[in-house]
Amino acid sequence: MITVEQLDIEQADLVLDLVTRLLEELREDANIPVALNVEKIKQGWEANQDRFTAFVALDEDEKTTLGIITLVESFAIYADGSYGVINELYILPEHRDKKIGKVLIETAKEYGRQCGWRRIEVNAPLGEKWERAVAFYLREGFAHSGPKLRFRY
Repeated sequence: MITVEQLDIEQADLVLDLVTRLLEELREDANIPVALNVEKIKQGWEANQDRFTAFVALDEDEKTTLGIITLVESFAIYADGSYGVINELYILPEHRDKKIGKVLIETAKEYGRQCGWRRIEVNAPLGEKWERAVAFYLREGFAHSGPKLRFRY
């Protein structure tokens, strides 16, 4: 049986492990290791506990972790106030095609309704390698809303 639990900062190591696996899969150069600044991330989570949340999907029968989704609350005029952003969604490869992603997206949607959000946004990677991810979000009711650009310091 699949269950979903909301995690808090006490489970940060589990969240960071799963997000590291996601980042390893997304990186363009497999020779460059993913190195998270764990202390900085934990401090940021601590400071933003009212805006950041993580949910983990578990197989209660097997006592195993299946995947994770993280959300942050943002605010914009175009969104009519507060809205959610999915920052990370990761399903362990051996558990894909078991509807785990759908379960986590439904959890995020319900959480957003409870928070009073009118929308949830997500960025999906572009390119042939990630067509399956984009198709998944489209099946779950998301729509294209344009490219996202970033500036790094």
